[in-house]
Amino acid sequence: MMVRFLYNGKILNGEIKNEIVTAGDDQWSYDQVDLLAPIMPSKVICVGLNYVEHARELNMDLPETPIIFLKPPSAVIGPGADILMPPSSNQVDYEGELAVVIKKRCKDVKSEDAEDYILGYSCFNDVTARDLQKKDGQWTRAKSFDTFAPIGPGIVSADSSSLNIQTRVNGEIKQNSNTSDLIFSVPELIEFISEIMTLEPNDVIATGTPPGVGALNSGDVVEVEIEGLGVLQNSVVR
Repeated sequence: MMVRFLYNGKILNGEIKNEIVTAGDDQWSYDQVDLLAPIMPSKVICVGLNYVEHARELNMDLPETPIIFLKPPSAVIGPGADILMPPSSNQVDYEGELAVVIKKRCKDVKSEDAEDYILGYSCFNDVTARDLQKKDGQWTRAKSFDTFAPIGPGIVSADSSSLNIQTRVNGEIKQNSNTSDLIFSVPELIEFISEIMTLEPNDVIATGTPPGVGALNSGDVVEVEIEGLGVLQNSVVR
């Protein structure tokens, strides 16, 4: 697992294996470092309504093409960082998702070539001020608050076609699905998005959330766990 971490005031890149963090010739135990967001993207492209069962849950037709929106890089936080509930919102929701991290500049890439442009995968939480989303009629404000894009704990190579994904709040399972239920696969998303915009190294595509989205409260601990990718844990504060 590739990670980015803070040690003695320095930001370093390394790997975690068997709870040992390695960067070059140096090693530390897991509890000696503070994990950060594994990358700092130039943009986060999110996909709405991309699980079959989530569409059924909302009684909505399956989209013919991906529905996308952006989160700013200022929203990105890492594992262990606090999700800050904004005073302007009375309903902040979790949305556990699989994130794809781009490896190299990517433009007009066909789905059959998409794997060449993937650095790896991570857990993601598309935190949303649901009341503001409904009020505004579009999604920018509701999705863009600082701390509304937790990602981590690291980046892992994986086969994205069938990964178990689960979101828990205070240990209670809220979302429990598998990426085999995605409407648009990761290669299809890369083809669609890269036709619209150039994807840069470390950019993130959040692939959509399964059914079971719900509200968070101050003091909650929210976890997104994806098979083979670890657990992304964040606390919620007002």
